Amino acid sequence: MTSETLWYANRATGAVCLILFTVVVLLGIAVRMRARLPGLPRFGTMSLHRTLSLAATAFLALHVTAAVVDGYADITVVDVLVPFVGDYQPLWLGLGTVALDLMLAVLVTSLLRGRLGHRAWQTVHRLAYASWPVALVHGIGIGTDTGADWMTWLTVACVATAVAAFAARLAHAARAGRRTPAALLRTAEGARP
Repeated sequence: MTSETLWYANRATGAVCLILFTVVVLLGIAVRMRARLPGLPRFGTMSLHRTLSLAATAFLALHVTAAVVDGYADITVVDVLVPFVGDYQPLWLGLGTVALDLMLAVLVTSLLRGRLGHRAWQTVHRLAYASWPVALVHGIGIGTDTGADWMTWLTVACVATAVAAFAARLAHAARAGRRTPAALLRTAEGARP
């Protein structure tokens, strides 16, 4: 494989990762809000979230592999796993490493979910919320397509949808918080003799 082919593969898989992980975040928020996607039962949303998570992780593995195999940037396996130690654009590459390490923690704990308590799994799983913006900044800082119109619009679209979904999640949580005391009061009053 030529260096040019690896460069194109790295760019393409980076863009695909942005799209897939954005959709994974959106689906994760939908699962947390117990929302249903049109045409899918609630468990279908969770199943789609898991399936796309695995697909996104596969593209991330291709992205990282292309970066390591391509000799141009001289990125080593250590650079991939240990943040901010590489010689090639250490800040931007380091942010990608941080995002990867967070995603690896989410992946490993998800695979071990049955052996972990739900609370421990959920705590680590929330790292995905931190991983997405860190990976986004990594891509903006190190990506060779950052200035291209198509990449700018793709990034803006991904950020806008993620921010909107997160805002909807916060609003949903706030509404649920306001309803809970009243619901508890009604339940308590109904239980009185």
